[in-house]
Amino acid sequence: MGNAPLTSRTIAAYGEVMMRLSVPGGELLTQADTLRYSFSGTGVNVLAMLARFGHNTKLVTSLPANPQGDAAIGYVRKLGIGTTYVRRAGSHVGMYFLEAGFGPRPSRVTYAGRQDSSFNTAPEGAYDAEALAGENEVLHLCGISLAMNDGVRRQMKTLAKAFKSAGRSVVFDCNYRPVLWGEDGYSRARPHYAELLALADVVLMNERDATQLLGMSSAQVQPRERLVELIPAVADAYGIRTIAGTMRGVNEDYTHTLQGFICKSGNFSFSRKLTFPVYDRIGAGDAFAAGIVHGELQGFSPATTVEFAAASAMLAHTYAGDISLASEADILRTMSKPAGDVER
Repeated sequence: MGNAPLTSRTIAAYGEVMMRLSVPGGELLTQADTLRYSFSGTGVNVLAMLARFGHNTKLVTSLPANPQGDAAIGYVRKLGIGTTYVRRAGSHVGMYFLEAGFGPRPSRVTYAGRQDSSFNTAPEGAYDAEALAGENEVLHLCGISLAMNDGVRRQMKTLAKAFKSAGRSVVFDCNYRPVLWGEDGYSRARPHYAELLALADVVLMNERDATQLLGMSSAQVQPRERLVELIPAVADAYGIRTIAGTMRGVNEDYTHTLQGFICKSGNFSFSRKLTFPVYDRIGAGDAFAAGIVHGELQGFSPATTVEFAAASAMLAHTYAGDISLASEADILRTMSKPAGDVER
């Protein structure tokens, strides 16, 4: 039942929990003498927002049975995410260092210790795919996890097949990261992406994923024209019900622009083009994805869903940290009145 609508409010996400070590202000690692830590990961970020929207969320991951793992568990629980499916094993949590950009200088992320983390060394069979599919209506998967290693890839495919067989819904965010796949990454990643796309009901991607990841071609010059040509072709080729994504830009004054799109049954809806300053860039794509999933769960029209998701992504840029703190009411208010003064 790959085309069944997302009607449940019970959502599981499979993914790594990472420790984020942020350099204060706009300093570089070579300048700073302190770091601020928090925990994140695509699954954590998406589930945290969906929990704020009122959904029942569960994280599927592995964390070490030590103080580092305890801190991560406590952080995830404070976000309203269920930890029933968190496996305690392995030795440590993967980390990344964030140097925040400013003006023309982009932010920089440096990963550390990911391949040996509890999540990335979990053995096959660490998670009961059949039980997960029986207890949850929606599964969220991310391409960042797909880049890790063959064991993680097999687990992702096992989970997706179990949910598909049970008539559940699978959400897959392509989230291709060149630095994680390395040399000849697109050709190495392509068969894995193709297999997961064929199991997905809702996909987050853009026209670059279609051309570079999937090897599709288009004679169109403009990104939006390529998008309109290629995205329906991807949906048809892989049997995907909904595809959504964003088109982004950076202006001369270093504000950002963002426009969301959603394609269902070959029909596109585009959000307004939003322009805004950026406080923290990391996690905005996850806020967009959460908005799309929420719109599908609530039965919003495609036009409302993509406006909601775009506003969600915009607000995510205004909070420190990977995880947006916007509520559904915050986002709906922003949709009707994008700029706000002090609330009294």
